[in-house]
Amino acid sequence: MGIVIAILIFGLIIFIHELGHFVAARLNGIRVHEFSLGLGPTLIGKEYKGTKFSLKALPFGGACVMGEDDVDDNSQGSFNSKSVWRRFTVIAAGSFMNLLLALILSTIMISWIGFTPSVVGSVTPDYPASIEGIEPGDSITRINGRRVRTFDDIMLYTLMNLHGDPMEVTFLRDGETHVVTIQPVSTTQGTITRYIMGIGPSDQRIYPGFFASIGYGAHNVQYWIQNTIQTVRMLFVGDIGIDGMAGPVGIVQMVDDTYQASVELGVSAVVLNLIWITFLLTANIGVLNLLPLPALDGGRLVFIFLEMIRGKRVPPEKEGIVHFVGIALLLALMAYIMFNDIRRIVTPAEVYEGMNHFLNLLKC
Repeated sequence: MGIVIAILIFGLIIFIHELGHFVAARLNGIRVHEFSLGLGPTLIGKEYKGTKFSLKALPFGGACVMGEDDVDDNSQGSFNSKSVWRRFTVIAAGSFMNLLLALILSTIMISWIGFTPSVVGSVTPDYPASIEGIEPGDSITRINGRRVRTFDDIMLYTLMNLHGDPMEVTFLRDGETHVVTIQPVSTTQGTITRYIMGIGPSDQRIYPGFFASIGYGAHNVQYWIQNTIQTVRMLFVGDIGIDGMAGPVGIVQMVDDTYQASVELGVSAVVLNLIWITFLLTANIGVLNLLPLPALDGGRLVFIFLEMIRGKRVPPEKEGIVHFVGIALLLALMAYIMFNDIRRIVTPAEVYEGMNHFLNLLKC
């Protein structure tokens, strides 16, 4: 069941992303040659108003083919015949739609289950927060200058503090603002070490109205965008390893685990948890696609920015080489991550058993 749900989630996210490119292209008068979901051979295909709509065999990936790589085509309606601003809009529209989907899902979750405010419910004696004078009932408003609106913000910030760096905490008590610097202490659970202040949430739960839910939903999206960027930064500087990343196989396993854990709690729990996973994935994809790396939308935007600055386009053959190398590296990274996913999920004994089964089938 997990793989079916994962395919549906991936399909929705990819469809929304490619739909953004498609709609923006049509609005800017750009021909779309093919709009497809999936990769590999075409299972179903039908042409409508000059665009071939197709469903392909492999259930991951998708494409909105606008002839952006056909640099010699400058005919009316071609991608390359349009101004830099129109091309910029079309390329950025995919990630915009992913983030819009994240906002919608975040708003639904907050309207449905509300949120826990950033009010301190409990303080552990002799821990940093207690030592610095924080008390139950205090409302934390900022950590290191970043705005805090829910207790989830506090937990997420603590989770991302991998080295136990000091935290400047701003809080309200009886209408007065106080600022303290807290040095978190380490705590270990199994193999995981976290740095904590020693505070817990209150029992209070807030259910905002529709428009307030949109505001809190937007804050939630903004917070995850910042933390996705922070995670990428930590990956590049070596604070976290690439082995901790999950690919399609790992995500399918996560979806299945979440489904199995939620199904006993009822349909509402299943739906809510799947909405949460979809929110996280679409928010991350929306951000990661805009990274200035070859083969990603962000890499194409870099060349558009260079064209704006230089007043002329980068030689197409050079841009093509950069994107080709980027695709090769991206495929290698995906293969490595998938290998790690399988290694974590499948034991060597299971691999050996599977290979023997496969060889026996060949003998038949």
